[in-house]
Order: sequence, then C-alpha cells, then structure tokens
Amino acid sequence: MSNSISTSIKSFYEYEGKHRGILGWILSTDHKRIGLLYLWSMVGFFLVGVFLGFLMRLEMLSMGKTIMGPQTYNAIFTLHGIIMIFLFIVPGIPAAFGNFFLPIMIGAEDVQFPRLNLLSWWLYVTGGLFAIISLFLSGGPIDTGWTFYVPYSIRTTTQVILPLIAAFILGFSSILTGINFITTVHRMRAKGMTFFKLPLFVWALYATGWIQIIGTPVIGITILLVIIERVFSVGLFDPALGGDPILFQHLFWIYSHPAVYIMILPAMGVVSEIIPTFARKHIFGYKAIAFSSLAIAFIGTLVWGHHMFTSGMSDTARWVYSFLTYIVALPSAVKVFNWVATMYKGSIRMSAPFVFVMAFIVLFSIGGLTGLILGSVATNVHVHDTYFVVAHFHFVMFGGTGFIFFAALHYWFPKMFGKMYNEKIAMTAVGILTIGFLMLYFTMFILGYEGMPRRYYDYLPQFQFLHILATVGSWVLISGLLLMFGNLLYSLRKGASAKANPWNGMTLEWMTSSPPPFENFNYHPEIKFGPYEYEHYEEAVKDEYK
Repeated sequence: MSNSISTSIKSFYEYEGKHRGILGWILSTDHKRIGLLYLWSMVGFFLVGVFLGFLMRLEMLSMGKTIMGPQTYNAIFTLHGIIMIFLFIVPGIPAAFGNFFLPIMIGAEDVQFPRLNLLSWWLYVTGGLFAIISLFLSGGPIDTGWTFYVPYSIRTTTQVILPLIAAFILGFSSILTGINFITTVHRMRAKGMTFFKLPLFVWALYATGWIQIIGTPVIGITILLVIIERVFSVGLFDPALGGDPILFQHLFWIYSHPAVYIMILPAMGVVSEIIPTFARKHIFGYKAIAFSSLAIAFIGTLVWGHHMFTSGMSDTARWVYSFLTYIVALPSAVKVFNWVATMYKGSIRMSAPFVFVMAFIVLFSIGGLTGLILGSVATNVHVHDTYFVVAHFHFVMFGGTGFIFFAALHYWFPKMFGKMYNEKIAMTAVGILTIGFLMLYFTMFILGYEGMPRRYYDYLPQFQFLHILATVGSWVLISGLLLMFGNLLYSLRKGASAKANPWNGMTLEWMTSSPPPFENFNYHPEIKFGPYEYEHYEEAVKDEYK
C-alpha cells in the first residue's frame, strides 16, 4: 500500500466548506461528518432507551405497583423497544461506523451518492423526532409493543399512527444507506483492491446492504397497511371484518427476522477486523468468513416462521422452519470457529476493543445456542412468550451488536477523534458491563424456563428473588455504561494525541492521519497486499506516520 502522506493537510474537522458552524455539519455531504452525526444521534437515543429500561426494571423490583401503573409500563416497554431496535440496533454500526470507514477502507474519497447519504441521516432524525412527538399527542404513548401486533394495534386508543409513520421513514433511511454502500463497494474501490482484498467489515456491510434493500420494503408496506386498517377499517388484518391477523405476523417477520442480521452482520464484520489486528495474524479462513456473511444474508430471509410455531401453522411448516433455523446457525458457527482459530498462537495484545470482542464471543455464543432451543418446535412451545425469549433476544442484540458497537467505538476512537482514552478505565468498564449484563439477562433465562411470561407488569411471589437480582444487575450494567462513556468524553477533551496507527493495523483507515483529512487521502492508494497479511506489515506501512 503506497503511503506518501503530507502532514500539512487539514483534517475533516478543520475543513471549511460552503457552510460554517452547525450548518457545516448538518448540511455536509462528507461521509465522515455524516457518520459522526449518526453516532451522536444514536448514542443520545441509546441513553434514552437505557433510561426507559431502567424504569422498567425498577418497576419489577417488587410485586404490584412500584413506581408506575400497568398502562404506563406498557407504554414504556413499547418505547424502549422502538428506540432500541429502530433507532439504535438496526442502524447502529452500518450508519455510524460504516459511513465513516467504508469509503476509507476501500480507498475512496466518499460514498457514491453523498447527497443521498445526507438525506438518509435527515430521514433518520425525522423518524426519531416523529416517535418522540407521538408521546405528547392525544391518546397517549403507543402501548402495542415494538412489533405493533394486530388486532390490538388497530383497536387501541393510544397514539399508534405517528410511531408507525416514524418507522416507515426510518425504513427509507435504511434502504438509502444500503443502496449507497453496495454501489460504493462495486464502483469506488482503489486500484488493486479486488473483492478478495476487501476488509471483512466491508464484506459484512455489503451483505447487510442487500438485506436492507430487499427486506425493508416489506415492513414499509406492512406498516402502511396497518395505518390504512386503522383509518379506513378495510378488513386486512381485523378478524371482526374478515381480516387475518396471522397475515400481519407473516409480513412483519418476513422483514424483522432478516433485520436481526442487519443488526448482527456488521457487528461480525467489526469482530473480523479487531481480532487479526490484536492477534497480529492473518485471519483464519478469509473466504469462508466473507461467504458466510452472504450465506447468513440469504438463509436468514427463509426462517421467519420460527417466530410463529404457536400460531397454528401446519406440522410440515413447523419442521421446515425449524430445519432452516438450524441451517442458518452454521455460517455463524463458521465465523466463531474462524475467530477462535485466528487467535490460536497469536501474539495477542490485550486492549479494550479486544476485551469487548472476548465478551461478545461468550455472550453471542450463549445467545446463539439458546436460539437453537427456540428454533426447536418442542422447546419453543414450552418457552414461547416467556422471559426466555427476552433473554435470548438481548444476548444476541445487546450482548452481540451492543457490545460490538462499544468495541468499534473504542477501536476506531483514535482514528475518528485523534485522541487516546484511558485503557485501564476502559477495560474496567468492560468487566462491569459484562457482570451487570449476565446478572440482568441470564437471570431471565431461568425466569422464562420457570414460566414467567414476557411483557407482564406483575408477577407471582416465586419469581421475586430473580426479578430483584435482574434489577440489581441493571444498576451494575448502567454503572459500566456511565464509566465507559465518561472515560470517552473525558478523553475527547484531555486525551493524549493519537498516532495515525496506534493498533498497528493493516487496513487502509490506518494508512492516513488521525483524524483523516477531508477527502481521506492526499494520494491515490494502490493495494498490493490483503488487509490481514501481517507477514508483509513492515513493507505495507513503511511510510506510515510515526
């Protein structure tokens, strides 16, 4: 990789374009500024979602009413789900880190459609604002749960239409991002960067982009149908009018299960970047990991029916969906095997991003294995709609995507902001987060197995001890979050200046300044080596910043 960089070039923070101040950010078409706009927005929404989750757990500290009534509880868990799913987990890693790093990692100056990229952020913010505004309109906050299940969502008197419009707008943002990423990967790669020299994070974003483009329109149409049903009572889903509520479930999960892979595939791509960097080894089975991303994206579109084993589907459909659910676990298992094999006999550097990844592998493996329990018809029927499902979902989404969002933030923090954070504090935060997470969510596996239903405002006396333990775990988890974000915020102002390549990485983002210049490079990168060929490290980075 050629790397003759001038130290006098301005970073994108210093670049003075057509607009100044805040307008220079919210009207910028620079992919890095848009990535940071997404990042700040998502962290803000995430903290709101965490606060709502804290209130839910506080309510479950004791039997009966603790701090809120049942209607308030229903509204809070609905808003918690909508914020965390649609405003944090789904767009999180692709929109923030994908926007910032995908063009740099393939040697491009920007994404293929910069203005479309800015529009996607504006749609994201608009959708988020619509969801917040709905809290203050007549009828009160939506109480349907984040799945908007009919017939309740077409009969409740709470404010449903505006949150549905918000989700519809957010879907458009996701589609535009997917189109942009796929086109950028196909058309803007640097000289010498073949598809099999792409970083695996780029492969993951590429596979995710196809799910976004193909799957998201289905949920958009479904949301519109629910709005039409509420306004005009046409009998699409309402059984009282001859409609079929099971049809809604099929349409919802045809998108929403592939959406799980929109959430987790980019996280897997981040893991595939961090492990070889900190193990100082070529990643084991590069092509297997790349193709497994595409396999997950494809097979994941076929397994939605395992959410509906208790809905009255035929036995044939049950075993087919169960079989496909087991099949989709295989490419995920390939990734985990290859990550562990990469670490074998590696020269491992224990740093905060790597420790986050170790926590992820443990938590995600638990989430994946319990997913097979839910994918088996017999055990699914036993634990369906219990806290077991809540635990599984959070192990995959928060223990998976959430922890890797934090890993990505620590891994690329020096590159994005040109500052280093306190490593000891960061690693302490990982430990506290992991302990709090296990106290909070592993307890829910036991609750679910013993029969505690999900979404319930109250519970029987035999469940109280485990609910107390889970609530205390939420306090530990929040303490870890506060420590982690406090360390990063302090480092933004007081942290030591970061080198261009503090982790000694091989991918292109480490071959430019920290933070990068306005158009990423002041030279035209030419790719000579693969992204993980550490045996050629000295030759690849011989002109790198010191």
